[in-house]
Amino acid sequence: MDSTRTPSELFDELVAATNDHDVDRLVDCFADDYDLTDPVHPARSFTGSAQVRKNWTTMFTAVPDVHLDVQDHVVTDTGFWLEASQVGNRRDGMHLEMRTVFIAAVADGLITSARMYAAPVEPGGPDIDAVFAAMAGAVRTDPYR
Repeated sequence: MDSTRTPSELFDELVAATNDHDVDRLVDCFADDYDLTDPVHPARSFTGSAQVRKNWTTMFTAVPDVHLDVQDHVVTDTGFWLEASQVGNRRDGMHLEMRTVFIAAVADGLITSARMYAAPVEPGGPDIDAVFAAMAGAVRTDPYR
């Protein structure tokens, strides 16, 4: 752990360690008491860098070619956010493609907390009109009504 790492250096290290599949370097980016919040899926929230190790050991084992493609990011004095794709092929032959937004707070050269929004890419499915109609409870099953 390097307590002098800036948020920019930490961002670079996080992406590089992930793409190098180096779980030790990856976990070294996080505080021991790191707190992740998943606002959309609260049951997926957790505390502790040990869970980061468990999650990414699973990912690196199950998706041996997984990599992050960063679409955009912003770095501040106190953290960073990134928008990225996680792409790879699972050992069972299925393709993995996730989109993630990760908003991290940094102190003393470590990620201390973050909010994460992640979802699998769905190439098909309902269009925006159908999604908003369903959210509003306005879905009609009979088009002639």
